[in-house]
Amino acid sequence: MDTKLTLKLNAHAIGRAKRYTHLHRGSSLSKLVENYFNSLTKNQTKDTFSKLTPIVSGLAGIAKKGKGLNSKKDYTEYLIEKYQ
Repeated sequence: MDTKLTLKLNAHAIGRAKRYTHLHRGSSLSKLVENYFNSLTKNQTKDTFSKLTPIVSGLAGIAKKGKGLNSKKDYTEYLIEKYQ
């Protein structure tokens, strides 16, 4: 079940997040936040939350899995498809 959540964030952070989701087709800002929350809390116990530094917690889930990722190529393909 989905539930609505209201967040107050810096306008620049929101703009960057919207650009990020725009570049990653099939993504939405809500899904990005949901995935971030899931990555922070997945397989975590109450004790492990206190062990993670803020930097490590902030980096959780931002890297894509897999080899051969080419962001310039992916972005070019996205633009070609968008403007056809």
